Amino acid sequence: MSEAKFNQLVLKVKRIDNQVDLAKLKEAFLFAQKAHLGQKRLSGADFIDHGLNTALILSDWLIDEDLLIAGLLHDAVEDGQVTSQQLEKKFGKTVTRLVMGVTKVRGLKFRGSNQEVFVENLRKLIITMAKDLRVVLVRLADRWDNLQTLYVHSPEKQARKAKETLEVYAPLADRLGMTEIKSFLEDLSFIYLQPEEYQKTVDLAIKFLKKAEVDLKQTKRQLLSALAKKSVSAQISARTKGVYSLFNKLSREEVNWDLEKVHDLVALRVIVENIEDCYATLGIVHQLFKPVPSLGVSDFVAQPKPNGYQSIHAKVFALKRVIEVQIRTEEMHQEAEWGIAAHWHYVQKKGKEISDEKIERGFSVPDEKINWVRELVAWQKEVVDSKEFLSSLKLDALRKRIFIFSPQGDVYDLPLGATPVDFAYAVHSDLGNNCQGARVDGQWVSLDYQLKSGQAVEIIKAKKRKPSRDWLDFVVTKRARDKLKKITS
Repeated sequence: MSEAKFNQLVLKVKRIDNQVDLAKLKEAFLFAQKAHLGQKRLSGADFIDHGLNTALILSDWLIDEDLLIAGLLHDAVEDGQVTSQQLEKKFGKTVTRLVMGVTKVRGLKFRGSNQEVFVENLRKLIITMAKDLRVVLVRLADRWDNLQTLYVHSPEKQARKAKETLEVYAPLADRLGMTEIKSFLEDLSFIYLQPEEYQKTVDLAIKFLKKAEVDLKQTKRQLLSALAKKSVSAQISARTKGVYSLFNKLSREEVNWDLEKVHDLVALRVIVENIEDCYATLGIVHQLFKPVPSLGVSDFVAQPKPNGYQSIHAKVFALKRVIEVQIRTEEMHQEAEWGIAAHWHYVQKKGKEISDEKIERGFSVPDEKINWVRELVAWQKEVVDSKEFLSSLKLDALRKRIFIFSPQGDVYDLPLGATPVDFAYAVHSDLGNNCQGARVDGQWVSLDYQLKSGQAVEIIKAKKRKPSRDWLDFVVTKRARDKLKKITS
């Protein structure tokens, strides 16, 4: 069984063609197999299967050789009684650092009311992330596989694992731009935390999708034919919204479980060869299907989201309802699905120069994509109180993100629930301190107005104005709260 699974891993690696040393990979498999000899998981499977599953998941993310080996060996120290010295002698410093990093953050668990233990391990994770983000990728793959056998555990453990996944791991995946794993982690956790709501949401979605299946195939054929006539080469697939994400949208007061108000339940993904074809495809889509003026077009190619996401989203009338058409290149698609991991793959594939500093860090990532990690490291040094630190993480760093435009077109990454005051402090302390009013998309709003993704915000300054301590009642970012506490104390 284990040998068959390893052969499956080898086939996947060959298909990706990412220059992995297969002999070294085989050596790591045999080493892990020996380390876990005779060990079984609660499900009855051999323990080595978990390492293989983790490596198989990582291989989907277009990952490098060291990380694949670390995925195979990530339990070897804690559960296989292997020493770091043995690992380093056999597989080198990088693999050892990754495995030891994963081992150090294995304690990231909600343990009843012992919040201090949880926060301490969360701090370790943050520091480890700053040193090498690949450690978090192994933890995400490890959690992905563990959730699939969560059914063998007690209801208490199921609830705890699902809760920590929703509150920590899924948001981390989101911040790393890993949409696919974020959705998967959310949906599996949702099953255990709110089984009735999960089933209600699934039943509602299936009812619609059954009706839409024939229309969807026809729409795909129409679009492919129109693109071919214009010599645009494309691949088209359908994507349905994640169950947990759909539940959250249906639960909103303005939606109130009306599926007709969910415009991205089904999206057609059109993968084209280059950016020019993205815009040509948008024109063809609008010729075939009527655009929805009130919803417009979101162009994340010209203006990417803060986590690097790029795609054109067009809302059109099709399938007897409003649907979303997403247009992107293959590289954009891979980065949308696998985020930071795919970025690293493309850096290697293109043979781009990587600075010594980034090689030392072990993972080449654009600075703008990991500024939030550095900010977390600064937070954990500043904040001593466990409750305050955890509150800041949940309200800011690990909360769902929105992106806001300045009048100059700059993009700011803010947590859901952010207000004009949060935006002002994100731009500059002076702008926050002298904030008198705000216009959103040209309309005046109150300072406690909750911003929506994609809005443009203009802050009106006063020459002499002292911030109000009352602003602490509605701001959500740590930066705004810290500045307000300091200046209004």
